[in-house]
This record gives sequence, C-alpha cells and structure tokens, in this order.
Amino acid sequence: MNRRKHYVLVHGACHGAWCWHKLKPRLESAGHKVTVLDLAASGINMKKLEDVDTFSQYSEPLLHLMATIPQNEKVVLVGHSFGGMSIALAMDKFPEKVVVGVFLAAFAPDTEHSPSYVLEQDTSSEDLDNEFAPSGNKTSFLFGPKYLSKKQYQRSPIEDLELAKTLVRPSSLFIEDLSKQKNFSKHGYGSVPRAYIVCTEDLAIPLEFQLWMIHNAGINEVLKIKGADHAAMISKPRELYNSLQKIATKYA
Repeated sequence: MNRRKHYVLVHGACHGAWCWHKLKPRLESAGHKVTVLDLAASGINMKKLEDVDTFSQYSEPLLHLMATIPQNEKVVLVGHSFGGMSIALAMDKFPEKVVVGVFLAAFAPDTEHSPSYVLEQDTSSEDLDNEFAPSGNKTSFLFGPKYLSKKQYQRSPIEDLELAKTLVRPSSLFIEDLSKQKNFSKHGYGSVPRAYIVCTEDLAIPLEFQLWMIHNAGINEVLKIKGADHAAMISKPRELYNSLQKIATKYA
C-alpha cells in the first residue's frame, strides 16, 4: 500500500471544484487525502468576478490553503488548464510544502519570462461562441456551449458536458495583471519537481503547444493519456488516476 498522500486539485478557468467529481473518490478510495477548492469567483465561491482585480486575488483560496498546511507536510499539487498558473504561484510561495507540481493539459510557465508569457504564446484557440467582456481592469470570458462540446469535452460523456454547460461561470486569464508581475523564481517555483500530463486529443490546448510548454518550462517528468480530451478528469478518470499515482509514488 502506497503511503497516504495529500492531493490538492485545482480547476481551470470558468470551472470549479465540481469538475473533479470522478477523480476525487478514486483517490480517496485508495486511502489518500484529497482537497478540491473553488478559486475566487469560481464554482460556489461567493465572490463576483468584477471584485477580483488580480491573479493573486483569484488564487487566494489556494494560497490560503497552502498557508494552513503544517511545515512538516507536503502536498501533490495538480492544476488543470489555467489552474497550472495558480499552482505555479503556490509553488513559488510555498516550495517547501509541495512534493511535486502536476500540470494536467495546463499552462506551465517558466522562470525566464513574465508570468503572462506562456498565455500570450497560445494563438491556437478558436473562440467559437465564447463570450468576452470588459470587467474592471481585465477581460472576462465565458466558454460557450459549442466551444465546450467541440474543444473541451468532445470525448467526454454527454451527461458531463451538460453538467459543465450549467455550471461554468465567467472567468479571466488576468493577462493584464500577470504581464506586470515578477517572473516566477528559480529558488521557488523552479526548485519544485514538476510533471506534465499530456492529453493527446486536447483541442483547447493542442498537443503541439503542450509539448512546447514542456520544453520551454523544463518539465522533469512527462506522461501521456491517449484519447483524453481537454477534460481528462472527465473523459479518462481511471487513466488520470493511474498517472497521478505513478508521479506521486516517484516523488513522494
């Protein structure tokens, strides 16, 4: 029996803790502790997006959780999609509390450029019916039903697609704020082991861009889930569970 580990699962833009509903019980049934949380103005978090001005404020629920973890404990941080940026921030601030950071079809920043750099390099996205609007000092967006069905959940059960359509909330990539922030540091974010789980059928963050980020960020460990769309926790939960177990066993 593997030693009990603490997994912290961080959702992507427009999503919430609800998107881990297939993975969380699998990890828990294997004896692990699992924390899922809603970032600011996400899921059932009560904040409104117009009141969230910065990326740090958006990531505050994760940073608060990390601050409460005892000094002698370490977690396996898993970030999906835009959640990769939030776990990078947490790794930068609390490197001693993270055994490994796992990027699941996620934006993976480097330490050589501003935090917004990796987001600005992604020119692959077709917006389809996504909605964009000004929101204070940032741009908000909401995934449309066509985008979700064609780009994110195209290999997922239709019931889960319908669930996502009803639960997504407006979000932001906070590029305006991230472009002004200091680089993630080599002694913080750069010092923590990092793994990337590639989703081969991802149409939201295409395979070529995932591979470019892995090279650009100098990721330590790379696993692939064949046939997974962008929402791998929905389309391939068993395979994702197995990948996380492999990574955690190696680094924990």
